[in-house]
Parts: sequence; C-alpha cells; structure tokens
Amino acid sequence: MSDIKIQEVSIRRFDAVILQNINWHIQESENWAIIGPNGSGKTTLLELLSGKWPIWKGTIKYDFDGPTRDSIELVANDYNFNKIVRAGAEYYQQRFHAYEADRAPTVRAILTNQLRPIGTVDDKSVTLAPSTVTETALQEIGNLLSITHLLDHPFVTLSNGETRRMLLAISLLKNPKVLLLDNPFAGLDVSSREVLRNALETLSGKGTNIVLVTSSTEIPPCITHVLEINEGQIAAKHGVTEFLQIPTKPNFLPVPDSEKLKSFGNPIHQDFEYAIAMRNINVRYNQDQILDNLSWKIKKGEKWALSGPNGSGKSTLLSIITADNPQRFANDYDLFDKKRGGVGASIWDIKQKIGHVSPELHLYFPKNTPVFKTIASGFFDATGVFFRKLTPDQISKVHEVAALLHVADLIEKDFSQLSKGQQRLVLLARALVKNPPLLLLDEPCQGLDVQSIEYFKSIVDIICETDERTLIYVSHYQHEIPSCVKHFIKIEKGKVVEQA
Repeated sequence: MSDIKIQEVSIRRFDAVILQNINWHIQESENWAIIGPNGSGKTTLLELLSGKWPIWKGTIKYDFDGPTRDSIELVANDYNFNKIVRAGAEYYQQRFHAYEADRAPTVRAILTNQLRPIGTVDDKSVTLAPSTVTETALQEIGNLLSITHLLDHPFVTLSNGETRRMLLAISLLKNPKVLLLDNPFAGLDVSSREVLRNALETLSGKGTNIVLVTSSTEIPPCITHVLEINEGQIAAKHGVTEFLQIPTKPNFLPVPDSEKLKSFGNPIHQDFEYAIAMRNINVRYNQDQILDNLSWKIKKGEKWALSGPNGSGKSTLLSIITADNPQRFANDYDLFDKKRGGVGASIWDIKQKIGHVSPELHLYFPKNTPVFKTIASGFFDATGVFFRKLTPDQISKVHEVAALLHVADLIEKDFSQLSKGQQRLVLLARALVKNPPLLLLDEPCQGLDVQSIEYFKSIVDIICETDERTLIYVSHYQHEIPSCVKHFIKIEKGKVVEQA
C-alpha cells in the first residue's frame, strides 16, 4: 500500500516561504503530474514528498508497507547523489578530456555501487562490499531504459540525455513504491522520450506510483491526475482527462521590448566572413568514434539549428567550437577566419566572441555564485568567482539583461537558491551579456515553462535580426526553435546525415 497525505504544509527555504498551505492526498494507484511556471515551487514540492526539507508548518503522513525511506525515491537531477561520482565530474570540460574519462567510474560501477575513490591506482587496495544489485536486475533496468550498451562506458562521456536515463536507473534499482521525477523528459530526444514514457507505463502497471514535475505539453499516458501550482500554492487539481480538455492559457509574460533589445547594437567583433569552417573533424575516445570526418561551414550572420539523437556527438562538436575539447588540436578548422592554433586564435580570443549555454554548463556551474556574478562572469568566460573589476557599462549591461529575462529580482540571491528554470534563465543572461557575434545555445529552453520558452524565442529572434549575429541553436523540440533559424544540420553517430 502507498498513500501520502499532506495537510496545511508550509515550507521555508533559506529566507523565503516557498510552499504555503499545501493540502494534497496521493492515493494508491494514482499518478500525478505537477505543472506550473518557473519558480512556483514544483521542485520543492517533490523534495517535500521525499523528506528532503523540514516542515515549517502542517503535517505529512505516509502509509507504506515497510519503512518510508525505502518506499519513496527522488530521482537525482545531477551528480550530487554520491561524493565519488561528484568528484569524478568536478569541472565542466572534463566530459571532453579522454584522460579524465578513463579515470571516471563506469555506468555499471555506479549502478551497482562498486565505486572506488577517484585516482585509485590499484583496485585491490580498496575493499568493496558485495553489490546488492543482481546482474538480472541490472539487465532488466538497462533494457527498460535502453542503456545496456552504455554500462561499461565512463559516465562522464555520456550525453545529457544518456546521463538522465542513468540517474533514473539508479533509483529504479531500489524498487521504490513511489517514484518522484523532476522534469524527466528534459534533454531527451524523440526516441528516448518514447523509451521513458513506456518505462513509466510499465512501472505504473507493476504498482509503482509516479509523481513528476513536467510541462503541460509533456504529460505521459500513465498520469491520472494533474496538480497546478503557482507562487507556492496549489492553484488547481484535475483528473488528467479533464485537464487535457482545458484551453491553453494565454502567455503571462510581456512581449519583449524590441527597442531595448536593439540597444544591444551590433556585436563588437565583426571582422570575419565565416564564423566556422570545419574540415573532416574526428574525435575518438578509446574505441568510440564520436565525430567521424565531419565538415561544416557557417557564414557570418547565418542562423542554424543543430539536431541529432542523444549520443550523436552534438555536444562534442560544440566543444570543438568553444575550445573546451583537447582533441581540437588534432583537427583542421577555422573559427572567425582564423586557423586553429594561428595568431589571434587563443582560447580566450575564441571565447570572447561566443555566448554559450548548455546542459553541461548548468550541471557543472558553481552553485554558490551570486546571480549578479553569474551573469557578469559571461564577460570573462569564467565559471567560478572572478576578481576583475567591472566597468560602469558592464554593470549596466548585467542589470539590463537580467531585466530582459525577468531575473532582475533574483540578482542578489545565490545561484543555489533558484529553481532549475530560474537558473537556466540566469545562464541565458550570462550568454547574452557581452553581446557576442556568435550565440551557441545548446538546449537553452530545457526546464523552462511554456510561456518562458515563447518569451525566450522572441528575444532570440530580435537580437538575431542583425546580419552581424550568427546563431547555432540545439533542441530536440521543433517548437523550441526560433523563427530566425533558416539553416538546418542533423548528425547521427558523428556524421552529417542532413544539411539544408
């Protein structure tokens, strides 16, 4: 039996009340989707169910056959679930470094909890307790989530979507009665989303209760009820059939101020004909060919959409452009008309011309950085605390971009105090703040609500009106691609399969 009853619960997080007067009864055989705008308290509500946050007011009662801690499981959103895994993924560029990849635990070691400290030279020097995960269970969950072929890969080499499936597998191997998921479809390609929908359907059929935070447009078939939350309070409860018949609500965000956005002006760096010219790019990790003789040319001012399934090599391709991948030295390409390794082509010269956001950057970004410094770090391409003095114009730009992306009221908070959606908007502000000639937006709308996605697309359309701005936009969702995009490239298994 699984039954959870929340009565008049309020939660304080840091110095603010995040949830207020929550009354909610989750009964056996019910599966719930939690929806609402960014910053409304959705993730905190999941964490309340899992017991992560102390209750400030009210009560929560669990009725399980067995210990509560063994019955309810919140799927990890990042690598903080284990200190050894966290140590194996301690900086952003690590995914693209072969040496560190060899040192990192494999997916199998993580799923079976056979983890040796990072840097262990002699495996016999560390005694591990026998795994409680059987090979049968490992194969069953691996097949369910289509990750069996990844079991012996170092986890830091996984794509964003593959990582999310691995994190779900960790929780499923514990056989919880209630499974809590925070935006599980974010970052998954079409095939992976179908795998996840089928997996949730299978789990529900076996008696697992599903509670997930998701978009109103991504509600899986297993869901029976929908909970709407807004500003920390329950706005409505629906049966799923009733909810799907409700007309779409109008956009609550204002139309972007095009004049303010145009005040950004043209990028400072304009003296190039081609932003990118790649010739037969190859990247290999051990026996895995990630990029395979890939060529791609982008003229200044072109707007491109880059697509491909999880693990196709998209992030690795972008890491060549951003100079985060050490294998760039073994390849032949030009950035901003300057040959790789040539005069004026240092890593910092390159990064000064690129505004970049990605799921990996979000995953590794230091969480204790104040929002103001997070945005301002875009001027210096730093991910930690920086000590350079800002000019009055730079300070003004930070506040200007924060206002345009509706995060101005968060400017004095720490990055860690924000919701995942708010964090993504702050990183988008960081990418825009220096007004770069090349915007490289890798799944920029991941974790944003429907209204925020439309608002952000309209911002991208306006700032990309100029022929001096080049754009590479990555998304698994066609509806997330801005209308300014006119060129498309698709890669699979490291090769270009479509280009227009």
